Amino acid sequence: MSTSEIRVQDLHKSFGDNEVLKGIDLEIAQGEVVCVIGPSGSGKSTLLRCVNLLEEPTGGRVFVGGTEVTDPDVDIDAVRRRIGMVFQQFNLFPHLSVTGNLTLPQRRVLGRSKDDAARIAAENLARVGLAEKADAYPGSLSGGQQQRVAIARALAMGPDVMLFDEPTSALDPELVGDVLAVMRMLADEGMTMMVVTHEMSFAREVADRVVFMDGGVIVEEGAPAQVIGRPAHERTRHFLSRLLDPAMADVEEGSGEGSGEGESSH
Repeated sequence: MSTSEIRVQDLHKSFGDNEVLKGIDLEIAQGEVVCVIGPSGSGKSTLLRCVNLLEEPTGGRVFVGGTEVTDPDVDIDAVRRRIGMVFQQFNLFPHLSVTGNLTLPQRRVLGRSKDDAARIAAENLARVGLAEKADAYPGSLSGGQQQRVAIARALAMGPDVMLFDEPTSALDPELVGDVLAVMRMLADEGMTMMVVTHEMSFAREVADRVVFMDGGVIVEEGAPAQVIGRPAHERTRHFLSRLLDPAMADVEEGSGEGSGEGESSH
């Protein structure tokens, strides 16, 4: 791991009177996998969305690959071409085949020829184990397959960084494993990844570093064995105990993500 691929400095974000991010500092090195965990409303999804300016920070600076994303004069479209984003929802076009979903953004955004786009689409469908679904339509696929198509679509753009916002949270439990297997493969290939997740086994096995957020701040960060196995802070211990034993959860757990957090229509 050498250069810093993502750098966040004193990042603040407010929605009205609700300050969701309260001065976040975070660096992710090239080839590093960082999992961000924390309770609903902690600011983790907002942090992720500020990295590619889907949310406009209230204050602070964000750099991706040395380019300041928060510079008012930045070519944000050029920066976003380097960042793959995978959401909770798959956001596939239902009227296009799987191949069509992968080739359209390549041709429109990157200007690739029809043949080049189709070749790269096929390569990336094979990477996620869905080569045989090239001509299928999203409605005929399971949720897990649709999410793997969404990952392949992001990979087809040739990103340097992949951002995942709770990529398995909308899936039935039995479909989660195939998506996580694809993400493990990307980690093994050296892809720089920032992953907001509740999948503790994935974070423990795949992450180089785990960041625990609560109340808009980073409470602690470190190796998975430390943060998940031997957390230093009571807030982290409390969160993990509730996550690993849902019977401990009380009514406040269902209060939602708060303004700007959680699922997105983007």
